[in-house]
Amino acid sequence: MMINTNTIVSATEANQNFSRVTRIADTNGQAVIFKNNKPKYLLIDMESTPYFEMTDDEKIDVIARRVLNKYRPAFEELAK
Repeated sequence: MMINTNTIVSATEANQNFSRVTRIADTNGQAVIFKNNKPKYLLIDMESTPYFEMTDDEKIDVIARRVLNKYRPAFEELAK
C-alpha cells in the first residue's frame, strides 16, 4: 500500500484533533494514523473510496488470492 505523506497523522494528534483527521480523509479519500511510528489505522471516506464497491464474489476472490499467495509453498508441497 502506497501512503501519501500528506495523509499521515500521529495517534496523539488524531486523539486531540479528530476533526483535522476527517478533513484529511475528506480531501484525500483516506487518512493514515501512525502509532509508534508505524501505520496502524486507516480512516477512509466511504463515499469516495472503492473498498466497499466489490461484490461478495469479488471479495472472496481477493481473500482467496491472498491465502493462496501466503501459503503457496505449503500448497505446492501438498500437491506432490
